[in-house]
Amino acid sequence: MDEHIASPKSEPGLASGGSANRKSGDTSRHRQKFNSRRSYGAIDLGTNNCRLLVARPAADGFTVIDAFSRIVRLGEGLSRTGRLSDAAIDRAVSALAICGDKLRRRHVSLARSVATEACRRAANGRHFVRRVREETGIALDIISPEEEARLAVLGCHILLEPGDGPALIFDIGGGSTELVLIDPGTEGAKAGEPKILSWYSAPWGVVSLAEKEFNDLTTLDDRLETYQRMRSRVAASFADFASTLPTIGYQPRLLGTSGTVTTLASVHLELPSYDRSKIDGLVLPSEALRMVSTDLAYKSVPERSEIPCIGAERADLVVAGCAILEAILDIWPAERIGIADRGIREGILRSMMAQDRR
Repeated sequence: MDEHIASPKSEPGLASGGSANRKSGDTSRHRQKFNSRRSYGAIDLGTNNCRLLVARPAADGFTVIDAFSRIVRLGEGLSRTGRLSDAAIDRAVSALAICGDKLRRRHVSLARSVATEACRRAANGRHFVRRVREETGIALDIISPEEEARLAVLGCHILLEPGDGPALIFDIGGGSTELVLIDPGTEGAKAGEPKILSWYSAPWGVVSLAEKEFNDLTTLDDRLETYQRMRSRVAASFADFASTLPTIGYQPRLLGTSGTVTTLASVHLELPSYDRSKIDGLVLPSEALRMVSTDLAYKSVPERSEIPCIGAERADLVVAGCAILEAILDIWPAERIGIADRGIREGILRSMMAQDRR
């Protein structure tokens, strides 16, 4: 569901067919020039993060003119209560109010705002959506796991390494993990989208898995035992999907889009602070990220919080992401992993811009 901040039909020069004395080629060029000046907005409200992008079309895709990201932990406690807590709702509404202000200041013509696993699962998810609309003006669309997977693929598949055969794209979220097997060489029904061969949404993300398995972890043995339980739980949820994956004939390709893979890549590079320009599009040996994952599993929460690019906000969740990543590598043993700092928001923007061009 698109949120129309200003109807594009009200703009001059976009009426069907154009003026009577305007040639069709002139009309097309006029429309392209007008669309290049329009601003589009995309909001992705996940179980852990709230993210916004505002962009304008460009020859090679789009140019970002504003962005916002905040950890809100909307799904905190959801696995125990089945509901979004009042504190989590307040954090999310506060972040979305900032997003709404940015959309208005940037005179965004068309925006789409989506919510994912936390709102799908929560008994009061619809109530939360109504409150967001009343207090911020933002119309959240609670999307299906299938739509979530499609948007993530659309937003990042361009970073996939060249090669033969199907490839696997994954998105480790806060409340779920999406696995998507694609054929990069075949376009789907919509221009620019790879064909999705199969997909699976596992009920484990960094928040849901950490809350299920987390304890005080005061000793090394506790931490390692918990990490192995995490990996086993995720592996069990992947089993049916894994049985359908092709296993021979080509070198598996793998691309990840999530805070987990960007964080682990930053730790591997020993960055003093997160730098998107060094991470987005990076390709690393899988073994390197396995080593980082094991090292983090050994550390206590205070020790992890002292590592640049993890900090206190991610210290208690990052190991759950490591366990999910290793479970993915177990079923899709790629030698290298592509890292994408892009996903659902970029997929939304590309989809809206493509619809406008058509």
